Amino acid sequence: MQPSPADLRALARRDPALGRAMKRLEPFPGFPTSDHRRLTPYQAIARAIVFQQLAGAAASTIHGRVCKLTPGPHFPAAAELLALPDETLRSAGLSRAKLAALRDLATHVENGTLDFRRLVRAPDETVVEALTQVRGIGPWTARMFLLFRLGRLDVFAPDDLGLREGARLLDGLAERPTPKELEARAEPWRPLRSVASWYLWRLVDSAKKSD
Repeated sequence: MQPSPADLRALARRDPALGRAMKRLEPFPGFPTSDHRRLTPYQAIARAIVFQQLAGAAASTIHGRVCKLTPGPHFPAAAELLALPDETLRSAGLSRAKLAALRDLATHVENGTLDFRRLVRAPDETVVEALTQVRGIGPWTARMFLLFRLGRLDVFAPDDLGLREGARLLDGLAERPTPKELEARAEPWRPLRSVASWYLWRLVDSAKKSD
């Protein structure tokens, strides 16, 4: 989803520091991008589970191996994944914890307790509540799903280390704000906290490039 130019100008006026960052950094692309859109909601969540706490290259390799376990280029469908033996999935590089989480996700999908057709139209907190019933999915993963796959515009994860560091850079602070402080700081960014998050992450990227 893409906010209107008027919405972006209003956000910049509400927070001049953020507005200055918005002028010098790459524009907010809107989500989902084509890369995110090609994944179904189920595939996006499964991929997030595989990628948790792993470096990108290693996670991509494991994800690719799992995709090759069933016909077609995509991640195994819920029924397909449940039919695969543990040893086959483990041989692709999945840890026991990730395997358990993926099986729990697939079970929720197959028995209908996680209905993505309904969920993609549900309010943000309903989506978070439903997803966090699945083993291995916490609030952060659920909120990233809301932002990057569903394109919701007012998503914010105050515990995110990148957002805390971005806020430190934005405001010229000596220390990163606490999650509680950052949540309060984000109030002027409503209803475009996803946009503000994007720019905070880009501030961190820009600082790394200049080091």
